[in-house]
Amino acid sequence: MLILGLDPSLSCTGWGVIRAEGNRLTHIANGQVKTDAKASLAERLVQIDAALAEVIAAHRPQAAAVEDVFVNANPQSTLKLGQARGVVLLAAAKAGLPVHEYAARLVKKSVVGTGGADKSQVQAMLKILLPGAKPAGADAADALAVAITHAHHR
Repeated sequence: MLILGLDPSLSCTGWGVIRAEGNRLTHIANGQVKTDAKASLAERLVQIDAALAEVIAAHRPQAAAVEDVFVNANPQSTLKLGQARGVVLLAAAKAGLPVHEYAARLVKKSVVGTGGADKSQVQAMLKILLPGAKPAGADAADALAVAITHAHHR
């Protein structure tokens, strides 16, 4: 099964594709969708949708896993994250993928063994779980972690 992991963000949405065969996980691809901060909100959301449509068409995953939104202290940031997350969910659903959602704490627990793990611990475990994978950045690494979480919970 090919799984697309997604880490939504308005500025930089991470994505990662893995293959899960039983308990064996293989890295396929990963990347980040960076939007132009000078563009309007609507234009940035269109950029995310178009880029994810290309990723889905290129890799043809069978399922998508998305990290849940967490609430920021800044309500505007939370709202923008929610809008980006909505586009991510829509892009996967438009492609006919079943979409699964996972809380950040569950992702960390699935990959590292504790829900309180920090980003460096998650990235260190990715090297072990997906040998040879070179995430395109922190957001891509988070997306791969979300995909691994789905592989463990499917």
